[in-house]
Amino acid sequence: MELLFLGTSSGTPTKSRNVTALAVLDEQGPGWCLVDAGEGTQHQVLKSPLSLRDLRAILVTHVHGDHCYGLPGLLASAGLSGRQAPLQIIAPEGIEEWLRATQAATQLHLPFEMEFIRAEPVRHLPLGPWRVDAVELSHRVPSFAYAFTEAQVEPMLDTEKLAQDGVPQGPLWGRLKKGIEVEHAGRVLRPADYLKHPFAPRKIIVGGDNDRPDLLAEACAGCQVLVHEATYTADVAAKVGPGVGHSHAAAVAAFAESVGLPHLVLTHFSARYQANTGESSGMGSGPTIDDIRAEAAAAYRGQLWLADDFARYRLLRTGEFGPVSGPPT
Repeated sequence: MELLFLGTSSGTPTKSRNVTALAVLDEQGPGWCLVDAGEGTQHQVLKSPLSLRDLRAILVTHVHGDHCYGLPGLLASAGLSGRQAPLQIIAPEGIEEWLRATQAATQLHLPFEMEFIRAEPVRHLPLGPWRVDAVELSHRVPSFAYAFTEAQVEPMLDTEKLAQDGVPQGPLWGRLKKGIEVEHAGRVLRPADYLKHPFAPRKIIVGGDNDRPDLLAEACAGCQVLVHEATYTADVAAKVGPGVGHSHAAAVAAFAESVGLPHLVLTHFSARYQANTGESSGMGSGPTIDDIRAEAAAAYRGQLWLADDFARYRLLRTGEFGPVSGPPT
């Protein structure tokens, strides 16, 4: 499983960050899913190796513009690229009505069907190699997280047992790996006796805007990676006030620590946080992304990442997680 961040800013873009969008990829094939599509997402896709013809589904966390204003243009470009396969759109109430109205008002012809699924009841939705569940969050509007769980875990051969039983390496091993019974030395060998599952299903949760990370406690069981907004540091959050419905870095990190999450990726940073003193968001010198990092690191002992646009991470079957630097495992 891989994550490719296409936008990591909240509210408005900066010179180095577009607004929110995230691709979830299956490293075994070209198919991918898109979580949120802020304005300009199709431009980000053009700068990536992704193809809109391989897009399996779009999952929208909530109706705010920095998470969905890029949808009409992206859908239009998908049609112009020659896409014909139906496209699933999992989204809260309001997204379908808005897109249908936009399609009618702008005379947008799409050569593929949009298949809308309401986020509220989504449980164990098959989506390529994953099973997807929606988790309701706390924000100014209905907002959701999406949990991507590996639907099938590929078993491994118990090579030690095969050797002990005198089963020669070769075609017999291959058939057992495929779940086919074989005969050897006058007896029937059953795949179940020689297959093992050493690794748990991989699971990644991608959250929408949310001021109560604890709502994800139950969903985080068996989760190796949580992607969550950290719009502010605690001091700025106190000045802004609770009405915005966002989390600050310390709160998210403390939650991740409390549930024993091994990997935490923070994103959706307020434009006021500059990458360095050279980046301007129109507010002059001010807080930096390193302030968010330091606050989170003080409360969380797991592996912490702060996403940049076009950062790509891979979750291995072993549970290891980090930037892509080689072939999938």
